[in-house]
Amino acid sequence: MVQAPLQQFYIPEEQSIYLLSHDDAKKLKDWVALCTQQLEQLGYRDIALIGKGAYGFVFSGVLVREAGQQVEYVFKFTRITLPQHLQDRLEEEAFMLQQIHHPRVPRLIAYQRVRNQSLLMMDRAPGYNLEEVSLREGRLAPRLVVRIATQLADILRTLRSESGPAGRPIVHGDIKPSNLVFDAEHENIALIDWGSSVFAQLDENHQFVAPNVMELMSDNLQQTNARLGDVYFIGEEQLNGGLSSPRFDEQGTAGTLYALASGQSCRFGYRAIPPTSLGLPREFARMLAGMLDPDPAVRCRAGNFFVREMPRIGRTVMIDLPEPPPSPLAPVWIRRTDREMDTVVYSSRKAFLREEGAPETLSEVNDVQLDRYYKNFMQGMGETEKAFLAAVSRLGRYPVVGGLAVRWEADGVYIDTSLNLHDATLKTAFVTAVNNMVNLARAIYRQGIFKSCLFNARDTLHIDRDRPEEPFVPEPGMRLPYEVSAAPELEDRTREHSYFEDGPDPEEFLVLPEQIITSLEVLNTIHHTGMIIFEALPNHLKIHSYYRLLDPSREEEFRRRLDDILAAVELIEGLGVSGYMKMPYKDTKYFPHIERLPERYYPKNPRAVASGH
Repeated sequence: MVQAPLQQFYIPEEQSIYLLSHDDAKKLKDWVALCTQQLEQLGYRDIALIGKGAYGFVFSGVLVREAGQQVEYVFKFTRITLPQHLQDRLEEEAFMLQQIHHPRVPRLIAYQRVRNQSLLMMDRAPGYNLEEVSLREGRLAPRLVVRIATQLADILRTLRSESGPAGRPIVHGDIKPSNLVFDAEHENIALIDWGSSVFAQLDENHQFVAPNVMELMSDNLQQTNARLGDVYFIGEEQLNGGLSSPRFDEQGTAGTLYALASGQSCRFGYRAIPPTSLGLPREFARMLAGMLDPDPAVRCRAGNFFVREMPRIGRTVMIDLPEPPPSPLAPVWIRRTDREMDTVVYSSRKAFLREEGAPETLSEVNDVQLDRYYKNFMQGMGETEKAFLAAVSRLGRYPVVGGLAVRWEADGVYIDTSLNLHDATLKTAFVTAVNNMVNLARAIYRQGIFKSCLFNARDTLHIDRDRPEEPFVPEPGMRLPYEVSAAPELEDRTREHSYFEDGPDPEEFLVLPEQIITSLEVLNTIHHTGMIIFEALPNHLKIHSYYRLLDPSREEEFRRRLDDILAAVELIEGLGVSGYMKMPYKDTKYFPHIERLPERYYPKNPRAVASGH
């Protein structure tokens, strides 16, 4: 059997538990239960898992004091499977957190080790993280973006002038929306997750920071002490291993404010969707554009301006202007469902988004985070291409199934979509995400095709085998799930979007047996929409699918063909991924290319706009 270069193909979010093998899912559940049990034995109540990342898990719990007062805490555990030097990071995080005294930074309560398990305990900030708020709301109101910016500038000023026990500036190193907890009632933020924080090696003027001459003479200053934050938000210097400095956090802040103002999940879209196009106050928008500028000197000047002038800009009187809901550039269907969904995005045909001969900037960095995020997806891509991929990934953060095909030609972009959103309350935010994806696609100038499927991971079928040379045998009674349209949906045969339209995908390595291909060819003649992806690992096969039959009169034949596909699974040989999708009918939208969206600023007299004068 040829070992294919398997890549983990879900864009960077943590894998859904429904995509794990039975054993891995059980280990995860057992481990969460163990942590919960340990916290309960310590006297905490209402324990909940509130977050997980590459290095650990975060729980919340409530302690009831003698007077009946309830206090909420956060507990951070490291993954015990990590090598010791990564587990030790939690102790370093506790040490760094001890140095910081700021009302917008939840304080450290204790660090301890329980049976080889590191545990960090902190105050809990009220509210939700800003990534969750952004996914729910879409673009945040300009007034709110400015308010958040004012508070971030205040935190950065404190970190720059940190006069704690160590007497030198501190770099957080991972400022991003999901590390900012937002209290909607008071519109206050709290900066959390200090796992990437370090003492700065350079100050904001790029002068060495060291408490004594001997340290200045040591060779430590040639090597960065910086940790890699989230590559979707950190700036170039941190990404490329520069010496740590407060400028890192200015870059994280700029990426965060831009993402919140534009309704994106990364910093990369600023060329196609510039800060000056987002309805922000002119001075603030230009400052943000400067902080994101490719020229380091422009970034530094804008960063200085941000830290110095934000208190003044923050005093500007602003009101929330009435905004009509965005109209979708590509169709979005609302479909009610009672079922819970864990949407996952699978994207193929990405190779053409990479630039010819792009340097491998990060191949030497050995970091858990990096491997998950960067090497497989974004290395060698331009900024707008990265933003486009991140925009497709963001669609998968909503309860949505379907697919999209984007074709770039010399005269513009052709986009086919079948996007079925299962929660009407999220429509405005989801439409914003779709429109961002379309506008980013329009600013990419190259020829090629990109396809993406969105499926519910709860429908994924799992088949295990003991050894790679054995066949994958489905359990008796296993079926591929599908939905049936209540009535035949009209179709125009000339616009059918076939499974086989673009030929085999050059980036997929699994060759499916002829019997499965034959069944897919017959399915192609039955009016339906859907997708199927086979992901073969050495001892585990995942079959991801989403099917909706649009011609109820052919249900018996449709189901028989799905059963035939499953029956032929034991003929699968080799490892890798192979996927096919079919749109219900072609309703191709054409968009001309753009360089960037036009300027649009917050009005000078907002009250006149609000009152319609």
